[in-house]
Amino acid sequence: MTDKFDLAEFLPYRLAYISERVSQRLSADYGKSHGLTVAEWRILVNLQRLGTASVRDIQVFTNLEKSRVSRAVTRMEKAGLVAKQAGTDDARLVEIGLSEKGIDTLNKVLPSAIEVEHRLIADLTEAQRETFFEVIEKFHRILDDDPDARPRFEKSR
Repeated sequence: MTDKFDLAEFLPYRLAYISERVSQRLSADYGKSHGLTVAEWRILVNLQRLGTASVRDIQVFTNLEKSRVSRAVTRMEKAGLVAKQAGTDDARLVEIGLSEKGIDTLNKVLPSAIEVEHRLIADLTEAQRETFFEVIEKFHRILDDDPDARPRFEKSR
């Protein structure tokens, strides 16, 4: 390879960089207003969708390391945002679910998160939005067929 590699033009880097910028922008709101970290935000949003979940399930759905999920869940339990209970299918397993305080917190931070999303896509035409999401889905399908790629989460549970 004789050309100098330009990281700023490398697709995986560009995707990671924009993803991190958006996450940090969102955390500027929910971090200031409710002291939430990025991991805690992702856990709250996913528990709203899942109902209850194990740490392993949360790890898969949030795309975070297990240790990061465990630490976040511990902080969230101490803050009263989540509650742990024995698993419905296996009492030896622990399931985590949102508490009333967690639901209330999520309901308070979601509007500003949705507003950030709206600002990001506001200047895109409908065709650009559709193309963008089609490309993202295509990337997922390519990775779905890659045995070395981490599996994606189920769209619905």
